Amino acid sequence: MSYTHEQIAEIVAAQRKFFRTGATLPIKWRIQQLKKLKAAVIAHATDFEDALAADLGRSRVEAYLCDVGPTILEINEMIRGLRRWARPETHFSGLLCFPSTITKVYKMPYGVSLVISPFNFPILLTIGVVAAAMCGGNTVVVKSSSKSAACTEVLKSFFAEVFPPEYITLIDGGHDVADLCLAQRFDKIFYTGSPAVGRHVLAAAADNLTPVALELGGETGNWCVVRKDADLADAARKIAFFKLCNAGQICININQIAVAEEVAEPFLMELKRAFTAQIGEHPTTNPEYPKLITEAAYDKCAALADNYRDRIVFGGEGNREERRFAPTLIYPVDKDEPIVQHELFNPLLPVVPFPDKEVDKLMDTIADREHPLAMYLFTKDMRWAKRVMQTQQYGGGCINEVCIHMMVKGVPFNGTGHSGMGAYHGEWGFREFTHPQTVLKGRTRFNLSLREHPYSGKAGEWKMKLLKYFER
Repeated sequence: MSYTHEQIAEIVAAQRKFFRTGATLPIKWRIQQLKKLKAAVIAHATDFEDALAADLGRSRVEAYLCDVGPTILEINEMIRGLRRWARPETHFSGLLCFPSTITKVYKMPYGVSLVISPFNFPILLTIGVVAAAMCGGNTVVVKSSSKSAACTEVLKSFFAEVFPPEYITLIDGGHDVADLCLAQRFDKIFYTGSPAVGRHVLAAAADNLTPVALELGGETGNWCVVRKDADLADAARKIAFFKLCNAGQICININQIAVAEEVAEPFLMELKRAFTAQIGEHPTTNPEYPKLITEAAYDKCAALADNYRDRIVFGGEGNREERRFAPTLIYPVDKDEPIVQHELFNPLLPVVPFPDKEVDKLMDTIADREHPLAMYLFTKDMRWAKRVMQTQQYGGGCINEVCIHMMVKGVPFNGTGHSGMGAYHGEWGFREFTHPQTVLKGRTRFNLSLREHPYSGKAGEWKMKLLKYFER
């Protein structure tokens, strides 16, 4: 369906009118809507799995593992925690505010929100974000990706079936429709996607001073560092699983591996063995192996692989008709080569050797580049690993593990700098879609004249003494 500026304006106006009725404010009502959303996700799980297979070649297990299941868990956390998160905070007003003693902080929804979702996890990164907006008491206009057409079609009918359009509605279409949405005055915008488009979203939001959350991929890629003391078989097994997942089309996926040159050869052997054990010797014909989202994405991946054809030590073949490109190891790659200077978002995996004694120089190089969304370290040296994790700047990460930090309840998922701004998941999503309002309760008796003129003479002297006393 094509949309006009007027049609989208009408959708936003209808949602704003509904929001102003106050219907979304009661916590009990929000919980009822979240329960309705959860029941609908469970009822439509097969539809979502079929759509993910059509768009990305996902098997049912991977579709449930990565999209449907985490969506249900996310909604569960909100249903259980919302009453506690939304409870107004009570603060002592302080001596300077006497005779007031009580100040409240209310968590208020922004209002009408715009959620722009990506193609790579179209169910989780649409419904999961919509749930956070609902949890905060907002209405939602969703602009889903035109690349994942099957999922967008299913999501559009899903939301229309479960909620009235003045509360939640999905708009489909390409970049032109996204721009029509961005031209409207929303109260909150949440975008998941590339840094390049993130800049465009932020610039458009600036026209209306709309607060924005950006969940982006690392512009210069997420690093995985394998030290010489690492358990190589364990590291290889986990890295292979992660790079196979969604054919590398994951914002927190490993973009490149830096491996200590002392163990590079045995590590590569373990990594080849792990890929073969998990996906077989012919991944491009394996129906369980996901595919790239479009032919353009496949062609970009294949062309980049051809540029490094002489250094491909594993994989390198593809099936354009099926849009499947094998997991591909490129070795050796220098840390300053073009392939490790940008996000890949495909199954290519450059391997950068380095002397283990110079690992801190490597970390300095990584720190000098744009902040990644994720950081992964494999080592037995916990003192070094903890120091790195507490001094580098990145969204989130793991030590001797990959990706599952984003599954932990009660912690934020977010980026920093070129990998994003804002945070969500659980209570962090509630916070992202609400703003705190501070309200002091004054009194009509026992008011002191401390703040009033005169400020000179004896009155000024004793006022100054009291101010300094209060502010000790």
